[in-house]
Amino acid sequence: MENINIIIGNNLNTFRKSKGYSLDKVAEMTGVSKGMLGQIERGETNPSISTLWKIANGLHISSTSLLEAKPDELVIIKKNDLTPMTENNSKYRVFAAFPFNSNKKFEVLIVDLESGCVHCSEPHDKDVEEYIYVSKGEFELTIQGTSYKLIEGDSIKFLADKAHEYINKSTELCTLHTIIYYNNI
Repeated sequence: MENINIIIGNNLNTFRKSKGYSLDKVAEMTGVSKGMLGQIERGETNPSISTLWKIANGLHISSTSLLEAKPDELVIIKKNDLTPMTENNSKYRVFAAFPFNSNKKFEVLIVDLESGCVHCSEPHDKDVEEYIYVSKGEFELTIQGTSYKLIEGDSIKFLADKAHEYINKSTELCTLHTIIYYNNI
């Protein structure tokens, strides 16, 4: 991963230039000296948390936006490298392939349902959508008492603001690729 000082400096520089602000203007807005801002932008100094807060507050941005690394152009995720969240004696396993990203408003999960697994999911917030692709096996999705049987290669999209159940009645493992889209975040 890139040095955090370089990340902060690049983010500050990019934001400042996108707004057409000079270093003098940012110094005036934040109460941080022009010299210190220049050092931060060049990655030459490790700014204190207080300094980061002053910059973020003065520019009306979140402090974490200064810490976010530029996304990689290519990312490879190996399922075997992910640690699953489990329930139901590990019959229900969720692997966060691409965790939630507030800029994108979605997360991508790989879900394994072992034979006999029944997982009850609480309703998500209003307007949250789930997109499921069955990559292996078969399962049954029940939403408010109505069941939908899906087999390998099938897909389904639904509003997830209602309780729903994932059921694997087969004798084989079922693997789902799920995108959860958070429309209101």
